[in-house]
Amino acid sequence: MDICPKCGLPKQACVCEEIAKSEQRISIEAVKRRFGKYTTIISGFEPSANMRDIAKELKNKLACGGTVKEGAIELQGNHLNKVRQALMEMGFPESSIIS
Repeated sequence: MDICPKCGLPKQACVCEEIAKSEQRISIEAVKRRFGKYTTIISGFEPSANMRDIAKELKNKLACGGTVKEGAIELQGNHLNKVRQALMEMGFPESSIIS
């Protein structure tokens, strides 16, 4: 039986990921870039969060391109409202998401 090194519970009952999601303060902003293009920047994730997986899931849900840069997820286009809903579907509490 595998035991989580953080909380000491078995891997099946581990709540570390849920606790980490509830403690984060995620901010979402739309930035106008060169040539009038918008980029949605999502920042404020804990260093332990797997941002590449989160970015991949967001890109699939929103049908857009994007990348992970300097501790933030950058998505192509203005997705302010859609990102908030997608993050809540992924298990992030609404109170931790700031637009």
